[in-house]
Amino acid sequence: MARHSKWINIKRRKEVVDDKCGKVFSNLGRVLQQAVRTGGPDPASNSLLRDAIAKAKSYNMPNDNIKRSIERAAGEGGDQSFEEIYYEGYGPGGVAVMVRALTDNRNRTAGEIRHIFSKYGGNLGTDGCVSFQFDRKGILILERTDTLDEDAVFMEALEAGAEDVDLDDEHMIEITTSADLYGSVRDRLAHSYEMIDQHLGPVPFNWVILSSEDDIDNMEKLIDRLEDDDDVQDVFHNWEQED
Repeated sequence: MARHSKWINIKRRKEVVDDKCGKVFSNLGRVLQQAVRTGGPDPASNSLLRDAIAKAKSYNMPNDNIKRSIERAAGEGGDQSFEEIYYEGYGPGGVAVMVRALTDNRNRTAGEIRHIFSKYGGNLGTDGCVSFQFDRKGILILERTDTLDEDAVFMEALEAGAEDVDLDDEHMIEITTSADLYGSVRDRLAHSYEMIDQHLGPVPFNWVILSSEDDIDNMEKLIDRLEDDDDVQDVFHNWEQED
């Protein structure tokens, strides 16, 4: 059993990039543009843009695509605005789910997400119904390889201000940071290591195990369908999956 189930989620997202890179890059472009409109086109002075660029690169988004998204938001034609919204609800078996979306039509997005929850045995709740089960943290993931010096990673991450470095998973090293230090820890480690996944968002306090095959099947479909929605950027949950 994978304690945080992140390797499974990472593999799923990377497979989605391989199969549907156009859709994924479109979503990443939306994140980049929104970051520019919020804090300007210079990543040196815009931490949101630095985060967006780092995430785009971790998904192998071409540099030309990144540059075009930034220029589009900073220049003419960059007047389309997106609103960041978190949706909260429950999946099958009481799994807590939080969905981060960027949308230019709140009613459309809420209706679609409500439909997806209902179709796969869950229900969309009200603000705050599950967020108390999560804490906002930064997560950085490195893949474990024969050439990676894990002791060096451990020491450098802690020296940079990381809260925890988890070496328990056979596939990856998971580095946890506070929300405030996420950017500085990531920037320092990025000079020496390639991140296979990174995000700043809700991390659950506790995990839920599903025993029913129907619940497991519906939960997998719920996550896949939410991640496939054009407005959805991230799906966070407390389901502990089998590796």
